[in-house]
Amino acid sequence: MPTPDIVLITKADCHLCTAARLAVDRVTGELGLGWTEEQVDQQPELRDRFAEEIPVVLVNGVQRDFWKIDEARLSRVLRKAMAG
Repeated sequence: MPTPDIVLITKADCHLCTAARLAVDRVTGELGLGWTEEQVDQQPELRDRFAEEIPVVLVNGVQRDFWKIDEARLSRVLRKAMAG
C-alpha cells in the first residue's frame, strides 16, 4: 500500500491555518498517516505560488484543497492514494 506524501502549506498568524492543522491531523490520524507542514513565510517560492490560497493541502505534490479543508474529501483522496 503506497504512503501518500501530505504537506500542509501555512503562514504565520493564520486562523484558517490553525483549523487546517486540526483537520489534517484528524484525517491522517484516522488513517495512520503522517504529514508535514511548510510555511510560506520561510519560502518565497511557496509564497509566490500560493499567496492567495493559504492554507493549502498537497497530496503527492498535487493541490487538493485550500482555505477551509474538507475532511471528507481529504479522506477520500488519501484512501484513493493509498489504494494505488
